[in-house]
Amino acid sequence: MLIPLLFALAIAGQAAPAAEDAPERGPGRFFVSPMGEPFYGRTSGEDGLIVWFQRADANHDGAITADEMVADSDRFFAMLDRAGDGEIDPDDMLYYEGVLAPQLRAQSIVTVTTRPGGETAEHVDNESASGRYGLMKIPQPVASADRNFNRGVSRDELRAAARRRFQMLDAAAAGRLTLPQLKDIRRAAAQAANRQPAREAGPSSDPNAAEYRKY
Repeated sequence: MLIPLLFALAIAGQAAPAAEDAPERGPGRFFVSPMGEPFYGRTSGEDGLIVWFQRADANHDGAITADEMVADSDRFFAMLDRAGDGEIDPDDMLYYEGVLAPQLRAQSIVTVTTRPGGETAEHVDNESASGRYGLMKIPQPVASADRNFNRGVSRDELRAAARRRFQMLDAAAAGRLTLPQLKDIRRAAAQAANRQPAREAGPSSDPNAAEYRKY
């Protein structure tokens, strides 16, 4: 967990990219895909989850497979690898955090606890935003794919993260995820994000938090 935190702090000190580079915002509900890509509903009553699902479901059979999630991560990788050098580097991450998905870095919640003896401690809960907007409690979904801690994410690392996250979401090991299933997962994630941070109450029992705990 320390390395991605240092990664985020390092890029936070750089200047943000121009706002005019930001993708067009829709009027519907904001959603962050399991890989971290932002989506907006195309109409005021539409959820961005539906927009992402329809794009990721390449054969339009009403379900997303692990291979389709990997293919979706490849498309997102090409969007983030702006230099075309085969790696999502700190500059690309700055673009992601500052332009594509600024909501994930703007929703940190600080809670203060009092320990025996009157000593206070602060806890920064960055999981709340990703849980509220997406399906999984992973504060920085792109940087968390960096498995060799070199401050960059390769295509293979993002693909591997896509397979891990598919397995986390596919709790029944059915090999497919339907839209109703994902709506249920999102509803549970949003409810959990609106409650007191799990770390203040004790270890999280949410299986979708497993990937975040690895870093």
